[in-house]
Amino acid sequence: MNEIVKKNGITFGIISGMISLLITTLIYTFNIELFISFWTGFISILIYIVISIILLLKTKKELNNVFPFKQAFTTYFISALIGIAISMIFNIILFNFIDPAAKETIKELSIKYAVEMMRKFNTPEDAMSKAIADLQANDQFSIGQLVKGSIFSIAFSAVYGLIIAAIFKSKTTYEQ
Repeated sequence: MNEIVKKNGITFGIISGMISLLITTLIYTFNIELFISFWTGFISILIYIVISIILLLKTKKELNNVFPFKQAFTTYFISALIGIAISMIFNIILFNFIDPAAKETIKELSIKYAVEMMRKFNTPEDAMSKAIADLQANDQFSIGQLVKGSIFSIAFSAVYGLIIAAIFKSKTTYEQ
């Protein structure tokens, strides 16, 4: 594996993991209701898109614009794996060991928000009752659920990585 690819993937993985940790800590500290906000998720996704673009532009430049698809994908995917792992480990520690009560607060807020949304869309009462029961039974911050969510994030990141690697790969030139 190319050393630049490895170095940049690891460095940007740590950066994205630390940004995730910082976002989670700020939300936890200042307003736990932001955990269920659409805008918080949207802004976080935009931040990670910007980080991935900077990562691939920097790596491509350091490789003198010789950036095959495989190296572009590998650079991004290393970064994504490390960032997701840091985020998952921090969330496991925060919500299962440091403050398990916070996950109950977030669950209650999620249920309240879901009920509001279902009422706006005139959801039948029996469907609302079932949805509420499902939300109450689910512990989205359990270790198992966080690991499962991380696996989903890795799968999504792989697809995104394929797309962004195709965009940033260097153009192949054929000499005759």
